[in-house]
Amino acid sequence: MGDFLCSNHKGKHFQPIFSARAHVFQIDPATKRNWIPASKHAVTVSFFYDANRNVYRIISVGGTKAIINCSVTPSMTFTKTSQKFGQWADSRANTVYGLGFATEQQLHQFAEKFKEVKDAARLAREKSQDKELANTALTIAAPQVRFRGKCIKKVSISADIQYNITPSLVIPTHTHMLDAHLHVIGCCSVYLI
Repeated sequence: MGDFLCSNHKGKHFQPIFSARAHVFQIDPATKRNWIPASKHAVTVSFFYDANRNVYRIISVGGTKAIINCSVTPSMTFTKTSQKFGQWADSRANTVYGLGFATEQQLHQFAEKFKEVKDAARLAREKSQDKELANTALTIAAPQVRFRGKCIKKVSISADIQYNITPSLVIPTHTHMLDAHLHVIGCCSVYLI
């Protein structure tokens, strides 16, 4: 089918998840009504997943020129407008892409894969947002124990989200010297010997 590899800016290559051949069109930006052919003949249109960026893309290349280079977002919809033609809007590129397929079955397969990739993009975005929230919550106020102005030990957060000082944080010193020099940030206990 003429599958090709896609490489990112770091030179890593990605195999297509799904590929189909279609005639590619773009909506006329002046009229927003007429279709302008983006390729003279049917070209390979492929779905890719870039794990480094956690992004799904639709890419099509005609010769040396990228005809389609579109990030799939959860808000996109692929609409079948006839038995062998479908379209979707790419708001980032400010255009509408149209694909003309040789058969109804090819259109149906592309539409199904578009829906799968759109759902996967939504899940990837949610997972990424959850991860960002978790990382932010853990780095906001990690408690520390300071002795004479220097950080001795960051306190680990236990599974039940209580602050604990590990046994390795027992500080051998004279109690009267400690009063002015030990500063504890967070809700935790310091044990002296």
